[in-house]
Amino acid sequence: MAIKIYIDQGHNPLNPNAGAEGNGLREQDIVFRIGIELAELLRANGNFEVRLSRPNADTQIGTSNSSSLRLRVEDANSWGADYFISLHTNASSIPSATGSEAFAFSEPSAAFSLGEDILYWLNRTTGLRNRGMKVRSGLYVLRRTTMPAILVELGFITNASDAMLMSQRPDLFAEGIYQGILEYTGV
Repeated sequence: MAIKIYIDQGHNPLNPNAGAEGNGLREQDIVFRIGIELAELLRANGNFEVRLSRPNADTQIGTSNSSSLRLRVEDANSWGADYFISLHTNASSIPSATGSEAFAFSEPSAAFSLGEDILYWLNRTTGLRNRGMKVRSGLYVLRRTTMPAILVELGFITNASDAMLMSQRPDLFAEGIYQGILEYTGV
């Protein structure tokens, strides 16, 4: 039986719930592309079923921040996803801040372990620093999902080199997440 992966490409193309901006790029555009490439890798494997929160670049979810988050979680829960992976870019007022990090509801947990595998492989494929797994029990998409869920901050959109890498090589980020999923699931 196929493992069901819900890929939540964070944020909307327009407000409400548009993402961070930096270096002339928009978070929602970067994570949309990485999500599409990740879905293609997972589908080609044959051991996975995939659902995207934003199947098209102009998919707008909800009419407020709270309804956008609620609808993503409800979609994953009602579909019966085995894992929920929310893709984001980080932002900082410190331009030198760099690297990938991820969040889970609790530790130890299946989500925390999945996140560790994904961060390990993101570091291998992108060369970006592994900033580690952290617990964030207050994040709605981690708190309200009924399956192991992680939120991945792929890199800093406010860091010129992170932003350039995410924009020009989305395949490296998709490959890193994919390899992390393979390592965690053993398929």
